[in-house]
Amino acid sequence: MLEFENRLHQEGYELIAGVDEVGRGCLLGDVIACALIMPKGLVIEGVKDSKKLSQKKREELYDVILNHALAIGIGQVSPDLIDEINIKASARLAMKRAIENLRDRKGKILAPDYILIDAEEIDLSLPQESIIKGDELSHTIACASIIAKVYRDNLCLKWDEEYPGYNIRKHKGYGTKEHREKILSLGPSPIHRRTFLRKILKSQ
Repeated sequence: MLEFENRLHQEGYELIAGVDEVGRGCLLGDVIACALIMPKGLVIEGVKDSKKLSQKKREELYDVILNHALAIGIGQVSPDLIDEINIKASARLAMKRAIENLRDRKGKILAPDYILIDAEEIDLSLPQESIIKGDELSHTIACASIIAKVYRDNLCLKWDEEYPGYNIRKHKGYGTKEHREKILSLGPSPIHRRTFLRKILKSQ
């Protein structure tokens, strides 16, 4: 999974950031992106696309990745802004914010000299490459996907306490049958994405 990273290192790039986002298809909550820079040549055993890992395995790898990453940045876009600018623009904005928030272990901003992105483009004047299925092909992007997923899952636990009744800790904001039924019976919460609920609310 280091094919892209190794090629870039050979071309002279040193600080290669991988970026991925989660929460694009959710009915509620922020879309979250993670950008990170890993040590050259490091492969963490078990790392792959976060969607193909169990929750337990993701949480185990989360700690390992945090312990090894040279720099990490998180970007978030709120439900209100998602409704305003649409989800695709929001995912790109979250990724841009994650890159801009990249900090090393001492809290110092660390700008990458190249960005690997999972199937997107970011509005930044930095060399970048969009990789289809990047979370399966790039180790750095896969690490970013795991951090983003666990970070957002932890936010879901917080949202579950703030907005009881929707069982957010279980469905994580995705449009399961239970979640749709809760929206119809309780109405939308303040963190629901109104533009995502039109068909559901129209069915009442």
